[in-house]
Formats: sequence, structure tokens, C-alpha cells
Amino acid sequence: MITLLKIKDRETLAIVSGIIGLVGMTLVDGISRRARISKRSYREAAAGMFLSKSQAKSVKGQALGLIMNSAVSIIGANYIIKRLTQSGRDKLVTKGIVSGTAIGAIATAIPNVVPKNRVKPKDAASNLSYVASNIVYGMLATIAAAIFGHDSLFDAPPQNDYLKPTDKTSEQVKLAGVVG
Repeated sequence: MITLLKIKDRETLAIVSGIIGLVGMTLVDGISRRARISKRSYREAAAGMFLSKSQAKSVKGQALGLIMNSAVSIIGANYIIKRLTQSGRDKLVTKGIVSGTAIGAIATAIPNVVPKNRVKPKDAASNLSYVASNIVYGMLATIAAAIFGHDSLFDAPPQNDYLKPTDKTSEQVKLAGVVG
């Protein structure tokens, strides 16, 4: 059986899980763009915060948009990892959907409030496409963080050092089911 090397550093885990989520988000965004559901790719909208409409569509503009999306994806994965360390690694799909939607709402709102952004999406279909892309991002980044993260990253500090806990954590329950 192949054992998976687990990542013990939160920043490295954020990079890995953020990029995995970004790949899924980019695929969904590309499919939506080709199906003409979305009028602008996520990369184009991100680049439009800094560039003119024609420059945002250029190869260099697309590269800038990808870099900006990567940065937001890694920052979002950092948030996801923090939430997983606080709430455990159960119900990953639900946690991923909620995290992806929240992170995506912020990431989608930013280009819309920048006054010089000439590429911001103004139609509902494009924005709904971005929501779908963000949900995929959140699920993939959350699952990747849970799979590739070392168990020590998810050891939550006790809320109270004076009293022994009466309830087992989800990790303890999971381990008890495997052992017993």
C-alpha cells in the first residue's frame, strides 16, 4: 500500500490545496466560457482591475489574471485550513461549498467595486458561473487540505485546560471506529 507523505507546514499546505482548487475552478470557468454562459473568464475579470479591456484579453493580461487568481486561491486555502483546524475534517463537501462560496463572494465583489475595471461582469449568468467555479474551488481545496495535511495540523487546542473533555473530537471518534 502506498503511504501518502503528509504536509506539516500550513503555508505549504495552503499553496498545494489552493492550487488544486484553482485548477478545478479554472476548468469550470473555461467550460462556462466555452458554453457562452459566462461572458468573461475569471482571469480576464481579475486582470481588468489593473488593465484596459484589450490588455486584459491579451496573453500577458491572462497571465496577470492567473497570478491574481492564484494568490486569492492560496489565501482562501489558508482560511479553509484554519477553519478545518477549528472544526475538524468531517463533512468536507459541505465545508468546502460554504468556504468556496464565501471566498468567491469576496473575490467576485472586489472586481465589481473597482471603479476603473472595464471588464467586470455585469450579467447574472457570468456571476452565477463564478459562484459555481468557486464552489468547485472550495470543495477541492477543502478535500485536498484534509487529505494532504498532517494530523498534527488539525489538533485543536483545548478550549479549557482545567476540565477534561466529555465529548470526543471527530478525529477521536474516527480513530476509535478504525481501532475497535
